[in-house]
Amino acid sequence: MSVLVNKNSKIIVQGFTGSEGTFHAGQMIDYGTNVVGGVTPGKGGQEHLGKPVFNTVLESVEEVGADTSIIFVPPAFAADAIMEAADAGIKVIICITEGIPTADMVKVKAYIDTRDCRLIGPNCPGVITPDEAKVGIMPGFIFKKGNVGIVSKSGTLTYEAADQVVKQGYGITTAIGIGGDPIIGTTTKEAVELLMNDDETEAIVMIGEIGGNLEAEAAQWIKADGNRKPVVGFIAGQTAPAGRTMGHAGAIVGGADDTAQAKMKILAECGVHVVSSPAKIGEMVAKVLGKK
Repeated sequence: MSVLVNKNSKIIVQGFTGSEGTFHAGQMIDYGTNVVGGVTPGKGGQEHLGKPVFNTVLESVEEVGADTSIIFVPPAFAADAIMEAADAGIKVIICITEGIPTADMVKVKAYIDTRDCRLIGPNCPGVITPDEAKVGIMPGFIFKKGNVGIVSKSGTLTYEAADQVVKQGYGITTAIGIGGDPIIGTTTKEAVELLMNDDETEAIVMIGEIGGNLEAEAAQWIKADGNRKPVVGFIAGQTAPAGRTMGHAGAIVGGADDTAQAKMKILAECGVHVVSSPAKIGEMVAKVLGKK
């Protein structure tokens, strides 16, 4: 069992023939991901990377049974691409695009909430279920199959955490990069819940950052849920000055309750095993899973 994507997922690439789409689709195909085609309006009927190109997402659903989409579409058009995928009946929509205007994402969020689908991102590294499907821009060679799920706002720290978990002798069920924008499709809590309900996931790594309350919401849910599985938590941005925007658009510190330290305190109070440095994630995973 895996969450969101697996070897049976039928994946299409929106923005397939562009430079980003071409490069990353090629990497996904090389990894063994079941890419069934791509979408570039006006180029339907062609072949690209040995896969069919469609003019619309609906065509790809009707002709090759696509159920998962990854979006490499420029920011000005990405919101429409997400809504097109939702409208066509795609169940899992993963948007890599960075820089989508917040006003566009407000519309997207309202739209997809009325559809039977799940959006991951935007501005995210994607989702990977090791040895089955890499749907995104994550370096596949770092990930090895195992029993630890990862939920992260940070792309780079997703890879770092996976590398440490693997070096401790464990592996990954599914890693979900939720994205760092202020408005995203799937929250930390929702991603943690998916992994908490996955039979093969025995522990979860939850990586957050300053700004917003996604991690606090997730921690409170974990506690209310009875701490069924151990969760290792890390919050990036511990040295950020209050009131400063840092890197990700979502990383804006509001006040005293919005600092990394305040978040870490809430996580710890809810039973999350908090580490103060990303370098200690692997060690803590080994500890909570009982490997000395």
